[in-house]
Amino acid sequence: MFSWVKDSRGSDTETMYQTVTDGLHSLYTRKLQPLEETYLFHDFHSPALEPADFQSKPMVLLVGQYSTGKTTFIRYLLEQDFPGMRIGPEPTTDGFIAVMYGENEGVVPGNALVVDPKKPFRKLNAFGNSFLNRFICSQMPNQVLQSISIIDTPGILSGEKQRISRGYDFAEVLRWFGERVDRIILLFDAHKLDISDEFSEAIKAFRGQDDKIRVVLNKADQVDTQQLMRVYGALMWSLGKVINTPEVVRVFLGSFWAKPLQNTENRRLFEAESQDLFRDIQSLPRNAALRKLNDLIKRARLAKVHAYIISYLKKEMPTLFGREKKKEELIMRLPEIYSFLQREHHISPGDFPNVTKMQEMLQHYDFNKFPSLKMKLIESVDKMLASKIAVLMAMIREEESKQPPAMVSGGAFEGSQDGPFGRGYGEGISAGADAEDWIVSQYGKHHLVAMYNDDQFK
Repeated sequence: MFSWVKDSRGSDTETMYQTVTDGLHSLYTRKLQPLEETYLFHDFHSPALEPADFQSKPMVLLVGQYSTGKTTFIRYLLEQDFPGMRIGPEPTTDGFIAVMYGENEGVVPGNALVVDPKKPFRKLNAFGNSFLNRFICSQMPNQVLQSISIIDTPGILSGEKQRISRGYDFAEVLRWFGERVDRIILLFDAHKLDISDEFSEAIKAFRGQDDKIRVVLNKADQVDTQQLMRVYGALMWSLGKVINTPEVVRVFLGSFWAKPLQNTENRRLFEAESQDLFRDIQSLPRNAALRKLNDLIKRARLAKVHAYIISYLKKEMPTLFGREKKKEELIMRLPEIYSFLQREHHISPGDFPNVTKMQEMLQHYDFNKFPSLKMKLIESVDKMLASKIAVLMAMIREEESKQPPAMVSGGAFEGSQDGPFGRGYGEGISAGADAEDWIVSQYGKHHLVAMYNDDQFK
């Protein structure tokens, strides 16, 4: 039992929370949601959060072009088929599938999902029937799903035709999931590394969620070592153009399906990589509360900036004549307004929303109906960030000290410290290894790029 810290003016009643989840939900509804509702945050950025968003299990989102092995990857983790699963060399998954725990195996259609208050999908209702007809929940009593849920996505194709024929805003749906999941896994096939326009747009939809992204180079056993080095280097180069972060994105190499490796010379490398990936996924339940806290902080910062933008536009509007002309002028000057607000309120440039998207959305609003700046709402959020969040951080550490670390277990995670190849492939980790280990086993994956750049390998 933890007691909440009283407001310094004594105006807040002392509140008691049983868990971090209770505290997060209460903070959001009492401190942040009023600011969001006042300044139309939900129309511009993200729908309001609900209790299920705070209480849901950690979620893993799989994204990739068709036939990269997304559905097979889920089957590999669960070690069994799941309802609604289709696997083939052609595009098979044409919708979103939420693979979740359920006592009874079966499929729940999208329209039923978005009215279930126990599922964190109610706000997906805004994307309409075109999306909901392509969204299902696959439920099954699998041990892995007691700890995490997995979201399978449609295979991404190239060209304008595929983007139009979906009938819903694919990138916006990905953005919605990206804000709520704990891990985003981008899957690539070692045979086709081209990042299509739609895939590039999908990756850009995860802007601001870079810490959640992991990359898997799947089917890596289907090329020899020299080709693998070239493929790895080409993938890192391609990702560098799309994911604009100073850090190098983490890429896991392997072949994630329950069949023998076609090329065994890099077996030990794949074994080490799979163990790293499994440990990363296994840590999700343990870090779930911290992730939700982090996302709440990011949301609060964006909500504050949005309030400053909306109130500034309201303040600059004339009361009687020339409204439309002034509105167009303000939209054109939005980059300058961003710079002014940065200096005025000491805000980091990274906290501001995409200026082009904001300009497009503002076209549909009457600036005179925007609310003026209400400093009490801003101060309430500032106080939450300055003091209340620290209390929740202490609660997280307290809960961790009293409970054993939560880990994903079952399926391919059972005995994963010994590695999945020792069991699932029936060959043992040393099968195919020469007496003189391949150079990758000795020096590790991080030398792949260095070796790729060496003249003798060109």
